[in-house]
Amino acid sequence: MAAKTAAKSRKSATKSTPRSGTTARSKVEVDDKEARFVIDENGAIVHATNAFVSLVNQTIEKSRGQSLSDILEFADPDDALRVQSLFGRGSGSYIDTINEGTHEVLLHGQAEPVRALFRFDRVALPDGRRFLIAAEMGTGQKIDGDSSDPKFHSHLQTTLARILGAENATRKTDRTVDAANIVPKTSGDDLRHFVDMSNDVMAVSSRDGYFARVNGTFRDVLGYDDESLRDMTFIDLVCTEDRAAVRRTINSLMQDDMAEGHIVDFEARVIAKDGCTHWIEWRQKRSGDMIYSVGHDITSVKEHEAALQSQEQMLSEAQSIGHMGHWRWPIGGDNITWSSEIYRIFGVKQGAFVPNLDTLTSLVHKRDISRVMQAFQRAIIEQKNYDMDFRVVRPDGETRYIRCEGKCEQDEDGDVTALFGIMQDITERTLHERDLHEAKDAAERAYSAKSQFLANMSHELRTPLNAIIGFSEMMQSQLLGPIGTPKYLDYITGIRESGEHLLDLISDILDMSKIEAGKYELDLEEMNINKIIPLAAHMMEGRAQEGRINITVDMPKDNLQIVADRRAIMQIVLNLLSNAVKFTKPGGSVKVECLPREDYVCIRVIDTGIGIPANKIDVVTRPFEQAASSYTRNHEGTGLGLSITKDLIELHGGNLHIESKVGIGTTVTIRLPYNAYDHIKKQKGR
Repeated sequence: MAAKTAAKSRKSATKSTPRSGTTARSKVEVDDKEARFVIDENGAIVHATNAFVSLVNQTIEKSRGQSLSDILEFADPDDALRVQSLFGRGSGSYIDTINEGTHEVLLHGQAEPVRALFRFDRVALPDGRRFLIAAEMGTGQKIDGDSSDPKFHSHLQTTLARILGAENATRKTDRTVDAANIVPKTSGDDLRHFVDMSNDVMAVSSRDGYFARVNGTFRDVLGYDDESLRDMTFIDLVCTEDRAAVRRTINSLMQDDMAEGHIVDFEARVIAKDGCTHWIEWRQKRSGDMIYSVGHDITSVKEHEAALQSQEQMLSEAQSIGHMGHWRWPIGGDNITWSSEIYRIFGVKQGAFVPNLDTLTSLVHKRDISRVMQAFQRAIIEQKNYDMDFRVVRPDGETRYIRCEGKCEQDEDGDVTALFGIMQDITERTLHERDLHEAKDAAERAYSAKSQFLANMSHELRTPLNAIIGFSEMMQSQLLGPIGTPKYLDYITGIRESGEHLLDLISDILDMSKIEAGKYELDLEEMNINKIIPLAAHMMEGRAQEGRINITVDMPKDNLQIVADRRAIMQIVLNLLSNAVKFTKPGGSVKVECLPREDYVCIRVIDTGIGIPANKIDVVTRPFEQAASSYTRNHEGTGLGLSITKDLIELHGGNLHIESKVGIGTTVTIRLPYNAYDHIKKQKGR
């Protein structure tokens, strides 16, 4: 703070000293004993005296062309420098950032910085070139006069012309960008050649972002000449979309707490003079008030990455459409490489699941694990392509069917080094093929059952028809005498019974046809099941007594009210009782019981009949199916009774279950909901 205050005091004193163009005296001479230097608009030193370079421990040759910010800093930058926005567009000249007048500076180069007072004056030559002259303030080393005075300014111009003439009358010192050199020529021809040979673009920028020097590659790649770069900043080159990020990156580089020499890396798109966009990978470093930039053109790399990403996206979408993914397993390694689609097929999340032999086998269906492992081992041993189908059980419990096809990857010696291939989810196809196969089997069974039904029906229809025709002919011909003979009453009874049998056959066929066509409609009403079951048992007593079979009914004491189709419930109970009586030998028994449950009514029909073979239990409820073949059956019927019964129960929302042992008997259990309307309403809502 003391130095800052002293500097301001000295400056104030200097400014308050009266100056006059007539009394002005200047000692700006080409005198190596006085510490002076001249910088151009880019901040590069174009002239320095021996007295000055000795202060910074350099030579004249080394200092020439060097950036002033590399060897000098202001003790009070807030007083000496104008406010400049980082890499923003200012006046376009480095020397315009320095206030004219006397400022305290710190000169670097010695073991310790050298403090000194320098007077700074801007000078413009008639040809338009502008410079900044600085002279140390001390005994016999001061500049008296006001630079705004035309006479004093003319004297500075004359002195500056002598200085430049002494340096090099033909040296180019106007504000242009040295597009041929990123480093001064005096810093070494070898380094200059290396810079020119580099394929990287290089540039030196001032604090306000204007270019000071660039190499030849910069000009060749981006196409900007010296005239174009004269008024451009680094940010002007950057694509609009990237400017905010680049500005933040460079801003962090210029922070006071950032160590000098710190390097930042970033990628940014820049616009060439011809309008083309180049992707440049930049490295930047700050030294003093200058920023050094090295950029590598990665446009072709980015284009290749974009093309590769596009191809990967197309491949991923194609695999998603085909439910197919690729994989690779190096022999001897643990992990397996999966594409994203295989993760989806197996129902696991990419990143949370690591595919390897252990995790793979944990998902494969237990019955398929050994077959999968054997296929891999056989492929390695036989060095042949392979394919297989297996099942996987996803973490959510769903089973999927997978088709795997693979090949062997071999080294120069022909040894298998890896297995790779594709996996495809074929669940829909497999289930569709299974449905087709089951439909084919069902069609074949139906065809066989109907053929058997027709064979049975030919017998069932002929028997009553023959009786009807035979009894009718005997009565018509009055074979036993005139009409009125008592024997004819037996014939009439036979005709009635045969007709009723035919009616039952035809009714069963019509009911089955209506159910299969979905046209059987229930007529629901509230009824007392305690009355329906005993009535049905009573209707079967006559046939049971003929076969010497005992029928018992076990009903609950309380009345059970249900909502159902009265005719259908009666038909269900009659069909079950009829089958029980039909297939029970004389002396056997049939029992009907009704048990109330919380959500349904349970009805059981238990007999001591011949029973049903275990392999026939699942088929006896199918249309036209019977437990015995047409060649061994001893009982009449269409084979539709149990099928119709099952369908009527299911129309009410119930179900039927059969338990049977050959020679011991059969138990048929049905469960009926208390209100069939709820089931019908639910079915219509789907």
